[in-house]
Amino acid sequence: MPLLAALASGAPAVRAQGLAATASATSGTNAATASPTASRTLLVVGDSLSAEYGIARGEGWVARLEARLASEKLAWRVVNASVSGETSSGGRSRLPELLRQHRPQVVVIELGGNDALRGLPLAMTEGNLSEMTRAAKAAGARVLIAGMAVPPNYGRDYGEQFQALFAKIAKAEGAALVPFLLAGVADGPDAERMFQLDRIHPKAEAHTRILDNVWPTLRPLLR
Repeated sequence: MPLLAALASGAPAVRAQGLAATASATSGTNAATASPTASRTLLVVGDSLSAEYGIARGEGWVARLEARLASEKLAWRVVNASVSGETSSGGRSRLPELLRQHRPQVVVIELGGNDALRGLPLAMTEGNLSEMTRAAKAAGARVLIAGMAVPPNYGRDYGEQFQALFAKIAKAEGAALVPFLLAGVADGPDAERMFQLDRIHPKAEAHTRILDNVWPTLRPLLR
């Protein structure tokens, strides 16, 4: 069973350091695309789940988001500033320059998973994501936070507290929330075939479901 599929099943996970080690390789994108008339910018700050790790460029959920925006004639420029292996600390340190450079109207924060897989303190992750949310709002952007979960071998208390912190931050900071980015992927009936051979990162076809998880919450922020 894939490691990320074990998140929801409660099955024994493989050693978590495998995900941390694999994710540490930098394989991110920093591309910006838009329709010719786009005047608004959507910034995605994430880790390997948003950086098209192990799949062809243009097949990740962020690239699929660009296509959906175009199909719905929504003139948005999308900047994918995601980096594989990124932690909340790394995202927090990079965000001020990204905000200055791109001046986004919407910011999607998809971070925290690597923090948990490294056993970092929950208070640190919460503080970093809260500060990122506040900084983006102070820059005039609306914020969407993408939630994540950890394998059960981290312990029930840690796992529950980790998964709950995303909703806690969203409520405290007035941000939109996708409770679990991999819903229907890691916890679906076809979880086994939804992951790459590393048993960690979703295949390209899974990114359609990931976008479907994000879209209903993101769409109202684009008005």
